Amino acid sequence: MNKIIAIANQKGGVGKTTTCVNLGIGLVRTGKKVLLIDADAQGNLAACLGIEEPDNLEVTLVNILAKVVNDEPLDVTEGILHHEEGVDFLPANIELAGLETTLVNVMSRETVLRQYVDEIKDRYDYILIDCMPSLGMMTINSLVAAGSV
Repeated sequence: MNKIIAIANQKGGVGKTTTCVNLGIGLVRTGKKVLLIDADAQGNLAACLGIEEPDNLEVTLVNILAKVVNDEPLDVTEGILHHEEGVDFLPANIELAGLETTLVNVMSRETVLRQYVDEIKDRYDYILIDCMPSLGMMTINSLVAAGSV
């Protein structure tokens, strides 16, 4: 059985990303398989894990969610990076802010991230979602995808 946890708070600078990274690495050290998903357009999770220019990444959460929205074929492992500490992560960047605007016009817009998570969850013991500091469409998607917050 796997657990999907959203790390969320409407205030910025309270340690959401730090909690996500440290909890994920701690779980890996206990033998768990962990995926971190960066659902914040600031891309701080990627930066914490050593990606210096998240805006230059070829595949991020934006590309994956765009495929879900457009019903395009999806390789669930596409865009997932592996960190030397043993945790896998799906980075985000500033393009996520544009996708959030696009989601407003999408049917079942609050379930787009959950559709992706449902496809990949059997590969991991834990999926931790690092949310942005707002109650926007991506945070709502994260809360819908998660089993706990």
